[in-house]
Formats: sequence, structure tokens, C-alpha cells
Amino acid sequence: MTSAEPLVLGIESSCDETGVGIVRGTELLANAVSSSMDEHVRFGGVIPEIASRAHLDALIPTLRSALDTAGVALDDVDALAVTSGPGLSGALMVGVAAAKALSLATGKPLYAINHLVAHVGVGVLDGGALPRSLGALLVSGGHTEILRVDALASDVTLLGATIDDAAGEAYDKVARLLGLGYPGGPAIDRIARGGNPKAIRFPRGLTLPKFMGTADNPGRHRYDFSFSGLKTAVARCVEQYEARGEEIPVADIAASFQEAVVDVVTSKAVLACREQGLENLLLGGGVAANSRLRELLAARCASAGIALRIPRPGLCTDNGAMVAALAAQVVMAGGRPSGIAFGTDSGQPVSAITL
Repeated sequence: MTSAEPLVLGIESSCDETGVGIVRGTELLANAVSSSMDEHVRFGGVIPEIASRAHLDALIPTLRSALDTAGVALDDVDALAVTSGPGLSGALMVGVAAAKALSLATGKPLYAINHLVAHVGVGVLDGGALPRSLGALLVSGGHTEILRVDALASDVTLLGATIDDAAGEAYDKVARLLGLGYPGGPAIDRIARGGNPKAIRFPRGLTLPKFMGTADNPGRHRYDFSFSGLKTAVARCVEQYEARGEEIPVADIAASFQEAVVDVVTSKAVLACREQGLENLLLGGGVAANSRLRELLAARCASAGIALRIPRPGLCTDNGAMVAALAAQVVMAGGRPSGIAFGTDSGQPVSAITL
């Protein structure tokens, strides 16, 4: 197998999207995605068993769609890649089992890929090689992290993460409180545009000095996030309006909630970059499509002299192209295949870029 511009097929099944992507080096050839989101709407969130069964139904059609779009056959592929974690255990198992079967059937080397680092790796498909001195802010339904990326294929460090709800999860829960449906992110982003973000001062979790510390003596949670208290504050706010028999100002609450989330997320990401000497920041994950998050992060990065990079929305949500893109970088860096003896790891750390 040549490592110059390897043709890699990637499979993603960590949550409710079944994705198969094909890349040649840093060129995107296909990015087929099948979502089971509509099957989870009535539950107000992803149901793992439903997601797993949906992956079983969608994987082969999605694989065929990607191969047809790229105009290649399985025999043409140099390497296979699959998300091994983190994610929902049952959902991960479907993708990993399929990838192992394909590897055995074709004799192609298989790479087990970290889902979170793949959200960073997808940047090479939309803007070329990633810059040095890079930080990454990942914001999605299941994850909110700040990473330091010293070498995409071999050296990634976790700087901060949520200690309870992820930002996207908080959006879903607050949207349910406000009667806005699921998924909550797009619904809140849309209605917040007509609200006043300063109407209600909701708490900014883990931003007090006892958590943050100082630059010289950083606190335990200096770069970490917490959104459970914010979610509770919104619930109490709604209850107070209901108890008084007053109309709930949904747009103002949505805007104020969103401002609390993006204020903390962007300020801590910029703080981490400045203190870690990182001159570039990549924003990834499904919540990267949020208009206020993009706007505020761009403004704060510009003020701090940090270059911001955001892949196009279709590459920010979970997809197979990001798995293939990271695997291609691993191949080109001389990384060894994972074989077929590895298992899924629902809590796979970012330091484990491959298994």
C-alpha cells in the first residue's frame, strides 16, 4: 500500500448517524450519511437500542452509496477505518463489526480511529493541512472538549472537558423545557434570534475563581465545563413564570441560555489557547453550526490574535469522511494498522488516536 495519497474508506457509527466516507489523501471523494434522528424525536433524545438497529439497516446501503459516489470499488481501497470510540457501545459495535468483516473479506488493513480526534482531522478536507500550534474546540451533543494538537496522527492532549452534560445535551434538555422539540440545538438557535440575550443572567458554570484559579496557579477546572447547573436554572425560571400564571418568554429564555453556553465555551477556549501558546483554533462538532457560537468565537479569536478555522457544516456533524481523513493521516505518518483484535471503547481518550 502506498502512503503517498492512500485511498481510505471510513465508517462512523458512534451515535445516530451511519456514515461512510472515502478520501484520497486529503481529497474528499464521498461522504454518505444516513441519520436515524427522526426515530428518536418522540423520545426527546437518542435511544441507544434504536440507534444500533438503525445502523444495521443503513450500513450496507450507505456503503454502496459512498462507493458509487466516489466511483471506486472495495478492491481499489488501500485501507479501511472505523470509529472505535468514544460513543454508544452498541452503536460502535455495529460499525466495528462491519469494518472487521470488510477487512477479513478484502485483506485490506484496518485502522481503529478516535471519534473526537477525527472531528479535528476532518479539517484537512476543508482547507488543507492543519497548521502548527493548534488547539481544537469540539462542541456536540455528547462532547464538549478543548484539545491541544501537537501532531494530528500521534500527539493529542485533552486540556478541558465537560464534567456533566455536554453543550449539545443541554440544548436538547432546555429545548424540551421550552416546548421546542428535538433536536434542541437548531430550534434554540433559531428562536433565540428574536430574543434578548441579556434578559436573564443565567449562571456561567465553573467560572468562579475557586474553579479557575490563576494562570500561575490554575484551578482543577480551569478549562473544564459544566452545564447541569445552567439547565437547572432554566427549569427554575420556567417554573417561576408558570407559578405566577405568566406567559413564558421563550425567545428571551432561549437567547439568554444560549448566551450563557457560548460565553463560557468561547472564553475558555480562547483562554486555553493563550495560556498554552496556541496560535490557531479549530471548531468542530455538530454544535459548530450554531450561529451565535461561530459569531462570538470569531470575535474573541480575532481580539486575541488567534486564527480560527471552521470546517463546513456538513463535515462538522458525525460522518465517515472524518474517520477516513484521520486514518489517511495516520497511514501517511507511518502508523501501523490496528488489525481485528481490538474492541470498542465507549470512553476512548483523545490520547488514544488509534487502537
